Amino acid sequence: MDLAPPRGTLDLLPPEGGRMRALYDLAAKLARSYGYRYVETPGFEHTELFSRTSGQSSDVVSKEMYTFTDRSDRSLTLRPEGTAPVMRAYLQHQQDQPTPFKAYYLTRMYRYGRPQKGRYREHRQFGIEVFGVEEPSADVEVISVGDRLLRDLGLSRYELQINSIGDESCRPGYREELLDYLEANRDRLRDEHREHFRDNPLRVLDCKDQSCRDVSDGAPRITDRLCSACRAHLDGVLAGLEEEGLKPKLTPSLVRGLDYYTRTAFEFVSEVLSDAQATLFGGGRYDGLAEALGGPHVPGVGFGMGLERVDMAVEDEGLTVPQEAPVDAFVVAVGEPGRARIREVARLLREAGLAADRSFQDRPLGAQLRMADRAGARFAVIVGEREAAAGTVTVRRLEDGRQEEFGLDQAIAWITTQAEADS
Repeated sequence: MDLAPPRGTLDLLPPEGGRMRALYDLAAKLARSYGYRYVETPGFEHTELFSRTSGQSSDVVSKEMYTFTDRSDRSLTLRPEGTAPVMRAYLQHQQDQPTPFKAYYLTRMYRYGRPQKGRYREHRQFGIEVFGVEEPSADVEVISVGDRLLRDLGLSRYELQINSIGDESCRPGYREELLDYLEANRDRLRDEHREHFRDNPLRVLDCKDQSCRDVSDGAPRITDRLCSACRAHLDGVLAGLEEEGLKPKLTPSLVRGLDYYTRTAFEFVSEVLSDAQATLFGGGRYDGLAEALGGPHVPGVGFGMGLERVDMAVEDEGLTVPQEAPVDAFVVAVGEPGRARIREVARLLREAGLAADRSFQDRPLGAQLRMADRAGARFAVIVGEREAAAGTVTVRRLEDGRQEEFGLDQAIAWITTQAEADS
């Protein structure tokens, strides 16, 4: 049997697993600090949820979804994105939820595509959503949360790009103007867009192929054709971001790949990753999503952040990669009296809120200390014959070998103080 994981997926063993867990924890803590609450939706949904909201012509629906028929002949799809499922769940339970509804998720998404570093068929995503608010202040907060997470990781070499893609009032007229322009420049487009640009002309603007980019550079700009309401909304977002100390670049060619987006669209783009991987994450406003699902008008705004891509940017900027909190104490038993106390000592350390580990086997002192070091423990708590007789433990700080003998209560207090000082 081939022991490698399926193509486009990852095994995350230590220390990589600890890095991802640390990103989860950092993202969750940040979201909660802004008042967002955790949500989960199923790993698979009825296919219609995505085909109705993302658009039949979108790359997600036409090329990337993992769709299958179950034993009851129902068409189901592994979750390719997080916003539509959260909106579906909200609409089902809307009467029990507050307004605004502010949610975050940390989960896995599935998209079929050519795997490469930072782009996987199964990837981990942090997302936030705000439902029920039309004001630009919600857009500003969502963007600020994303920027804050990048800064908390130490990232600095990135650019915030923003655009408005209008709404049902001004986008239809712009669409027709863009179609006329693309028809006149059809021969310059890459093969795929040359044949299908009429399905959704905005997607040509998002194409990374250089020939399409050249065409996009000369295309009419939607920001010059916004209705008064969309212009006021964009101006409000830009003013709010300025108050937050953010300096976005207005990028008229920026659109999002899903049909439910309206007005605000944004991306955070890395300066250190390749062009194909440069987008750290993006999001925007989707005021028509609830209605596409048959629900009432529920405005919304949010983002989805691929954590593997962000982790790659942290490495490429040469920053210290976040790690899951290490084991606080590794209990080491020497001799029969020490072994008799090892479980009690480990239990009391854990009851005091410390992460503690120990050897399951009777091993020499040096072997147990090496185990403690490999476990990443800060301290070894040694229980030998002398300590067992005196009712004490010896605490050794593994970083520098400094050690002292304490009563167990004193040892717990000292380790706790040291751990808090190191964190």
